[in-house]
Amino acid sequence: MTRTRATTIGFGAILLWALLALLAVGSAPVPPFLLNALTFAIGGGVGIVWTLATGNLGTLRRVPLRVYAFGTVALFGYHALYFSALRMAPAAEASLIAYLWPLLIVLFSGLLPQERLTGAHVTGALIAFAGAALIVVKPGMALSGAALPGYALALLCAITWAGYSVLSRQLGAIPTEAVAVFCLATAALSVPAHLAFEETLWPAGMRGWLAILALGLGPVGLAFYVWDIGVKKGDIQLLGVASYAAPLLSTLALILAGIANATPQLVLAALMITAGAALAAWASATGSRKVQA
Repeated sequence: MTRTRATTIGFGAILLWALLALLAVGSAPVPPFLLNALTFAIGGGVGIVWTLATGNLGTLRRVPLRVYAFGTVALFGYHALYFSALRMAPAAEASLIAYLWPLLIVLFSGLLPQERLTGAHVTGALIAFAGAALIVVKPGMALSGAALPGYALALLCAITWAGYSVLSRQLGAIPTEAVAVFCLATAALSVPAHLAFEETLWPAGMRGWLAILALGLGPVGLAFYVWDIGVKKGDIQLLGVASYAAPLLSTLALILAGIANATPQLVLAALMITAGAALAAWASATGSRKVQA
Protein backbone atom coordinates (compact mmCIF):
# COMPACT_ATOMS: atom_id res chain seq x y z
CA MET A 1 0.00 0.00 0.00
CA THR A 2 1.35 3.44 -0.95
CA ARG A 3 1.85 6.24 1.58
CA THR A 4 -0.69 8.42 -0.27
CA ARG A 5 -3.38 5.73 -0.27
CA ALA A 6 -2.84 4.99 3.43
CA THR A 7 -3.10 8.71 4.22
CA THR A 8 -6.35 8.95 2.25
CA ILE A 9 -7.74 5.96 4.17
CA GLY A 10 -6.70 7.65 7.42
CA PHE A 11 -8.68 10.75 6.44
CA GLY A 12 -11.76 8.51 6.62
CA ALA A 13 -11.40 8.41 10.42
CA ILE A 14 -11.55 12.22 10.58
CA LEU A 15 -14.73 12.26 8.50
CA LEU A 16 -16.32 9.59 10.71
CA TRP A 17 -15.32 11.36 13.95
CA ALA A 18 -17.08 14.45 12.61
CA LEU A 19 -20.36 12.54 13.15
CA LEU A 20 -19.53 11.68 16.77
CA ALA A 21 -21.24 14.69 18.39
CA LEU A 22 -24.37 14.44 16.24
CA LEU A 23 -24.84 10.73 16.89
CA ALA A 24 -23.98 11.11 20.57
CA VAL A 25 -26.78 13.68 20.89
CA GLY A 26 -29.12 11.20 19.23
CA SER A 27 -28.15 8.49 21.73
CA ALA A 28 -29.27 10.50 24.79
CA PRO A 29 -29.83 9.86 27.67
CA VAL A 30 -27.33 6.96 27.67
CA PRO A 31 -24.42 7.84 30.05
CA PRO A 32 -20.85 7.89 28.68
CA PHE A 33 -19.43 4.60 29.95
CA LEU A 34 -22.56 2.65 29.04
CA LEU A 35 -22.39 4.28 25.60
CA ASN A 36 -18.76 3.15 25.42
CA ALA A 37 -19.69 -0.42 26.31
CA LEU A 38 -22.45 -0.61 23.70
CA THR A 39 -20.65 1.12 20.81
CA PHE A 40 -17.23 -0.47 21.28
CA ALA A 41 -18.91 -3.88 21.50
CA ILE A 42 -20.51 -3.20 18.10
CA GLY A 43 -17.26 -1.86 16.61
CA GLY A 44 -15.23 -4.79 17.93
CA GLY A 45 -17.87 -7.32 16.89
CA VAL A 46 -17.90 -6.01 13.32
CA GLY A 47 -14.10 -6.25 13.28
CA ILE A 48 -14.19 -9.88 14.39
CA VAL A 49 -16.79 -10.74 11.73
CA TRP A 50 -14.61 -9.03 9.09
CA THR A 51 -11.55 -10.94 10.35
CA LEU A 52 -13.44 -14.24 10.13
CA ALA A 53 -14.76 -13.43 6.66
CA THR A 54 -11.26 -12.72 5.36
CA GLY A 55 -9.81 -15.84 6.98
CA ASN A 56 -7.37 -13.88 9.12
CA LEU A 57 -8.53 -14.97 12.57
CA GLY A 58 -5.28 -16.86 13.04
CA THR A 59 -3.32 -13.61 12.89
CA LEU A 60 -4.92 -12.48 16.16
CA ARG A 61 -3.32 -15.41 18.01
CA ARG A 62 0.13 -14.24 16.95
CA VAL A 63 -0.29 -10.71 18.32
CA PRO A 64 1.67 -10.32 21.60
CA LEU A 65 -0.39 -9.70 24.75
CA ARG A 66 1.56 -6.50 25.41
CA VAL A 67 0.23 -5.08 22.14
CA TYR A 68 -3.35 -5.91 23.14
CA ALA A 69 -2.71 -4.26 26.50
CA PHE A 70 -1.25 -1.19 24.78
CA GLY A 71 -4.23 -0.73 22.45
CA THR A 72 -6.82 -1.36 25.16
CA VAL A 73 -5.21 1.05 27.63
CA ALA A 74 -5.08 3.69 24.89
CA LEU A 75 -8.71 3.37 23.75
CA PHE A 76 -10.25 2.91 27.18
CA GLY A 77 -7.81 5.31 28.86
CA TYR A 78 -8.51 8.10 26.37
CA HIS A 79 -12.26 7.92 26.88
CA ALA A 80 -12.05 7.44 30.65
CA LEU A 81 -9.75 10.46 30.99
CA TYR A 82 -11.91 12.57 28.68
CA PHE A 83 -15.17 11.81 30.46
CA SER A 84 -13.53 12.35 33.86
CA ALA A 85 -12.10 15.69 32.70
CA LEU A 86 -15.56 16.82 31.62
CA ARG A 87 -16.88 16.00 35.08
CA MET A 88 -14.12 17.90 36.89
CA ALA A 89 -13.72 20.95 34.63
CA PRO A 90 -15.92 23.13 32.38
CA ALA A 91 -16.64 21.22 29.16
CA ALA A 92 -15.39 23.90 26.73
CA GLU A 93 -12.04 24.38 28.44
CA ALA A 94 -11.49 20.64 28.95
CA SER A 95 -12.39 19.90 25.32
CA LEU A 96 -9.95 22.53 24.07
CA ILE A 97 -7.09 21.08 26.12
CA ALA A 98 -7.99 17.56 24.97
CA TYR A 99 -7.82 18.82 21.37
CA LEU A 100 -4.09 19.30 21.77
CA TRP A 101 -3.68 15.68 20.58
CA PRO A 102 -3.34 16.49 16.84
CA LEU A 103 -0.63 19.06 17.64
CA LEU A 104 1.12 16.53 19.90
CA ILE A 105 0.99 13.93 17.11
CA VAL A 106 2.84 16.35 14.85
CA LEU A 107 5.45 17.11 17.54
CA PHE A 108 5.90 13.48 18.67
CA SER A 109 6.25 12.31 15.07
CA GLY A 110 9.60 14.08 14.94
CA LEU A 111 10.93 11.33 17.22
CA LEU A 112 10.08 8.61 14.70
CA PRO A 113 12.75 7.19 12.42
CA GLN A 114 12.51 8.27 8.77
CA GLU A 115 10.19 11.17 9.65
CA ARG A 116 11.21 14.76 9.05
CA LEU A 117 9.52 17.38 11.24
CA THR A 118 9.80 20.95 9.94
CA GLY A 119 8.83 24.38 11.22
CA ALA A 120 6.07 24.44 8.60
CA HIS A 121 4.52 21.30 10.12
CA VAL A 122 4.49 22.88 13.58
CA THR A 123 3.21 26.24 12.28
CA GLY A 124 0.44 24.52 10.35
CA ALA A 125 -0.58 22.56 13.45
CA LEU A 126 -0.65 25.73 15.57
CA ILE A 127 -2.77 27.59 12.99
CA ALA A 128 -5.20 24.67 12.82
CA PHE A 129 -5.34 24.46 16.63
CA ALA A 130 -6.18 28.16 16.79
CA GLY A 131 -8.97 27.54 14.30
CA ALA A 132 -10.32 24.67 16.40
CA ALA A 133 -10.12 26.91 19.47
CA LEU A 134 -12.44 29.41 17.76
CA ILE A 135 -15.08 26.67 17.62
CA VAL A 136 -14.65 25.49 21.21
CA VAL A 137 -13.98 28.76 23.05
CA LYS A 138 -17.08 30.57 24.34
CA PRO A 139 -17.50 34.20 25.52
CA GLY A 140 -16.48 34.65 29.13
CA MET A 141 -14.51 31.41 29.18
CA ALA A 142 -11.68 31.43 31.71
CA LEU A 143 -9.46 28.86 33.37
CA SER A 144 -10.44 28.08 36.95
CA GLY A 145 -8.02 27.07 39.68
CA ALA A 146 -10.60 24.72 41.17
CA ALA A 147 -10.78 22.86 37.85
CA LEU A 148 -7.02 22.23 37.60
CA PRO A 149 -7.37 18.45 38.22
CA GLY A 150 -9.85 18.30 35.32
CA TYR A 151 -7.49 20.26 33.07
CA ALA A 152 -4.66 17.87 34.00
CA LEU A 153 -6.82 14.88 33.04
CA ALA A 154 -7.70 16.56 29.72
CA LEU A 155 -3.98 17.03 29.01
CA LEU A 156 -3.30 13.37 29.87
CA CYS A 157 -6.16 12.50 27.51
CA ALA A 158 -4.43 14.38 24.66
CA ILE A 159 -1.07 12.79 25.45
CA THR A 160 -2.66 9.32 25.56
CA TRP A 161 -4.20 9.52 22.09
CA ALA A 162 -1.18 11.22 20.53
CA GLY A 163 1.13 8.63 22.08
CA TYR A 164 -1.07 5.77 20.85
CA SER A 165 -1.19 7.18 17.32
CA VAL A 166 2.56 7.77 17.07
CA LEU A 167 3.63 4.52 18.76
CA SER A 168 1.25 2.58 16.49
CA ARG A 169 3.60 3.47 13.65
CA GLN A 170 6.28 1.43 15.41
CA LEU A 171 3.87 -1.52 15.35
CA GLY A 172 3.55 -1.62 11.59
CA ALA A 173 3.84 -5.40 11.54
CA ILE A 174 0.81 -5.78 13.81
CA PRO A 175 -2.31 -6.43 11.68
CA THR A 176 -5.14 -3.88 11.77
CA GLU A 177 -7.46 -6.76 12.75
CA ALA A 178 -6.00 -6.44 16.27
CA VAL A 179 -8.02 -3.23 16.69
CA ALA A 180 -11.13 -5.44 17.02
CA VAL A 181 -9.69 -6.91 20.22
CA PHE A 182 -8.83 -3.39 21.49
CA CYS A 183 -12.48 -2.41 20.97
CA LEU A 184 -13.94 -5.50 22.65
CA ALA A 185 -11.61 -5.14 25.64
CA THR A 186 -12.53 -1.44 25.93
CA ALA A 187 -16.22 -2.40 25.93
CA ALA A 188 -15.58 -4.97 28.67
CA LEU A 189 -13.71 -2.46 30.86
CA SER A 190 -16.47 0.12 30.36
CA VAL A 191 -19.08 -2.13 31.99
CA PRO A 192 -17.64 -2.03 35.55
CA ALA A 193 -16.88 1.69 35.11
CA HIS A 194 -20.55 2.26 34.23
CA LEU A 195 -21.81 0.19 37.15
CA ALA A 196 -19.51 2.04 39.56
CA PHE A 197 -20.09 5.63 38.44
CA GLU A 198 -23.31 5.91 36.43
CA GLU A 199 -27.04 5.34 36.52
CA THR A 200 -28.26 2.97 33.82
CA LEU A 201 -30.30 4.87 31.25
CA TRP A 202 -31.23 3.28 27.91
CA PRO A 203 -31.85 5.04 24.55
CA ALA A 204 -35.16 6.83 24.07
CA GLY A 205 -36.85 4.77 21.38
CA MET A 206 -35.75 3.35 18.04
CA ARG A 207 -34.00 6.56 17.00
CA GLY A 208 -31.68 6.32 20.00
CA TRP A 209 -30.82 2.69 19.27
CA LEU A 210 -30.13 3.53 15.62
CA ALA A 211 -27.78 6.32 16.77
CA ILE A 212 -25.89 3.82 18.94
CA LEU A 213 -25.69 1.35 16.06
CA ALA A 214 -24.37 4.10 13.77
CA LEU A 215 -21.81 5.11 16.41
CA GLY A 216 -20.59 1.53 16.75
CA LEU A 217 -20.32 1.06 13.00
CA GLY A 218 -18.71 4.44 12.25
CA PRO A 219 -17.03 6.85 14.72
CA VAL A 220 -16.45 4.14 17.36
CA GLY A 221 -15.90 1.32 14.88
CA LEU A 222 -14.59 1.72 11.35
CA ALA A 223 -12.83 4.97 12.30
CA PHE A 224 -10.33 3.17 14.53
CA TYR A 225 -9.49 0.62 11.82
CA VAL A 226 -8.83 3.19 9.09
CA TRP A 227 -6.94 5.40 11.57
CA ASP A 228 -4.69 2.45 12.35
CA ILE A 229 -3.88 2.08 8.65
CA GLY A 230 -3.29 5.81 8.26
CA VAL A 231 -0.91 6.30 11.19
CA LYS A 232 1.04 3.11 10.40
CA LYS A 233 1.54 3.57 6.67
CA GLY A 234 0.47 7.13 5.77
CA ASP A 235 1.68 10.69 6.36
CA ILE A 236 1.21 10.92 10.13
CA GLN A 237 2.09 14.62 10.31
CA LEU A 238 -0.49 15.58 7.70
CA LEU A 239 -3.07 13.37 9.41
CA GLY A 240 -2.32 15.09 12.71
CA VAL A 241 -2.92 18.58 11.34
CA ALA A 242 -5.93 17.49 9.27
CA SER A 243 -7.51 16.06 12.43
CA TYR A 244 -8.42 19.61 13.43
CA ALA A 245 -11.07 19.40 10.72
CA ALA A 246 -13.01 17.02 12.99
CA PRO A 247 -14.45 19.69 15.34
CA LEU A 248 -15.20 21.89 12.33
CA LEU A 249 -17.00 19.15 10.41
CA SER A 250 -18.74 18.08 13.63
CA THR A 251 -20.11 21.59 14.08
CA LEU A 252 -21.22 21.70 10.43
CA ALA A 253 -23.07 18.41 10.92
CA LEU A 254 -24.86 19.86 13.95
CA ILE A 255 -25.79 22.95 11.90
CA LEU A 256 -27.20 20.84 9.06
CA ALA A 257 -29.21 18.88 11.63
CA GLY A 258 -30.62 22.11 13.06
CA ILE A 259 -28.94 21.61 16.44
CA ALA A 260 -26.42 24.48 16.13
CA ASN A 261 -26.27 27.83 14.32
CA ALA A 262 -23.80 29.03 11.68
CA THR A 263 -21.60 32.00 12.69
CA PRO A 264 -18.85 34.15 11.12
CA GLN A 265 -16.54 32.60 13.73
CA LEU A 266 -17.13 29.22 12.11
CA VAL A 267 -16.12 30.54 8.68
CA LEU A 268 -12.88 31.96 10.08
CA ALA A 269 -12.20 28.66 11.87
CA ALA A 270 -12.70 26.79 8.60
CA LEU A 271 -10.22 29.04 6.80
CA MET A 272 -7.60 28.66 9.55
CA ILE A 273 -7.92 24.87 9.73
CA THR A 274 -7.73 24.61 5.94
CA ALA A 275 -4.69 26.90 5.85
CA GLY A 276 -2.94 24.90 8.57
CA ALA A 277 -3.59 21.60 6.81
CA ALA A 278 -2.45 23.04 3.48
CA LEU A 279 0.79 24.28 5.06
CA ALA A 280 1.45 20.84 6.56
CA ALA A 281 0.68 19.17 3.22
CA TRP A 282 3.10 21.51 1.45
CA ALA A 283 5.79 20.75 4.06
CA SER A 284 5.28 16.99 3.62
CA ALA A 285 5.36 17.23 -0.16
CA THR A 286 8.52 19.35 -0.08
CA GLY A 287 10.18 16.96 2.35
CA SER A 288 9.32 13.97 0.14
CA ARG A 289 10.85 15.64 -2.93
CA LYS A 290 14.06 16.37 -0.98
CA VAL A 291 14.30 12.77 0.21
CA GLN A 292 13.78 11.46 -3.33
CA ALA A 293 16.41 13.85 -4.66
